[in-house]
Amino acid sequence: MSKKGFLTQQELESKVEDGLIETIVVAFTDHYGRLMGKRVDADYFLETVIKSGTHGCNYLLTTDMAMEPVPGYEYANWELGYGDFHLVPDLATLRIADWLDKTALIICDLHNEKSHALESIAPRSILKKQLDELGKDDMQCFAASELEYYLLENSYKQAFEQNYHNLTPAGYYLEDYHIMQGTRNEKYTSVVRRHLKNSGIQVETSKGEWGLGQHELNVKYSEVLPMADNHIVYKQCMKEVADAMGLSVTFMAKFVSDQAGSSSHIHMSLWKNGRNAFAGDTEFGPVKGSDLFRWFLGGWIKHVPDVMPFYAPTINSYKRFVDGSWAPTRLAWSYDNRTAGFRVVGSGQSLRIECRIPGADCNPYLAFAASLASGLDGIRNKIEPPECFVGDIYAAAHLPRVPYTLAEATAMFEHSKFAKEVFGKEVVEHYTHFFKTEQRAYDAYVTDWERKRYFEQI
Repeated sequence: MSKKGFLTQQELESKVEDGLIETIVVAFTDHYGRLMGKRVDADYFLETVIKSGTHGCNYLLTTDMAMEPVPGYEYANWELGYGDFHLVPDLATLRIADWLDKTALIICDLHNEKSHALESIAPRSILKKQLDELGKDDMQCFAASELEYYLLENSYKQAFEQNYHNLTPAGYYLEDYHIMQGTRNEKYTSVVRRHLKNSGIQVETSKGEWGLGQHELNVKYSEVLPMADNHIVYKQCMKEVADAMGLSVTFMAKFVSDQAGSSSHIHMSLWKNGRNAFAGDTEFGPVKGSDLFRWFLGGWIKHVPDVMPFYAPTINSYKRFVDGSWAPTRLAWSYDNRTAGFRVVGSGQSLRIECRIPGADCNPYLAFAASLASGLDGIRNKIEPPECFVGDIYAAAHLPRVPYTLAEATAMFEHSKFAKEVFGKEVVEHYTHFFKTEQRAYDAYVTDWERKRYFEQI
């Protein structure tokens, strides 16, 4: 018997036979973290796809946001003819998509058509490579990602037709933890909670956040790969439920300049033999932990500049990093201190590290892979973390700062020896081109800010 919301092959067969499931969404994520794939007839899925997979055009790992084929990639291009990759369903991810009618969803790994190996540049493959490294020491990684988002009273189509101007947030005062405003939005949030629960995602809490119409919905932690899968399903469910209700949600890191940004805080701990490997008796300031905890933290902090685009992948990401805005701006750690880029919380078996750097726009596979790779390198090389910081880190101008722009972060990623060692040269070159393409698209675009500033006055 599968856990609630998930399906075994036998359970799926039974539901298809009874007419309860008619469609299977066969999906993966592109670099942006968007769910891509096909809808497959349930009978055809059971006859063919569950055994042999299906195919997709490999340009999907090179496209930009507008689905334009982008030149300059070694992996796929016009000269190579944009062939196929192989979508291989991961049966452990087969679940009911409760918010859709008679539909199940399965997440796929992407395999090379010729070698049948994982496509090394696919986001899920990048995370699985780091899990292979972790497995060499017989350890597990448990993680959670806390997603924040803005809820708008406008539909997605209305927002598009209004050029995303003059949108109406689902709140008119800062509502952080306010039950009253949460009640007003329960017509949406309660539906999402129920659908997520029925789709195999255990919801813990929902609450108002520190922006007009901003909210957070937290789901239970799990092993890191299922957590990344849940993150993707959670976002898809929220968007599609909003769309069906004539509303919209955005996971932009900075939706409006004078409001709080939206984060995706990552909590992470390593476990071995059923015990938290971070737990220990050595004192690190106010924290008691193990050497593994200390070195993992040291590596995670040290390598932020090497992997920053995996935490903050868009132009918009970097507009979130504002002092005094609840978003971290400096590379330091502290205990239960929300001004820190790395906030250590819990004790004993609950001890974990919260990285507050990723925004809600991150691809969770890439953000988790970057976090894990950095921490494991810290353990391998016994990297010491800085001293625990006490006080307002926003005011500590002497501490190293997160990169200011995507261009700056991409340059550090491109030339990082560490990134090439842990992800592979092919991955670094591919994603460098991806992030540079995003930067060029922005650089060439004339913005509303420019027109408002210069039209008359210049």
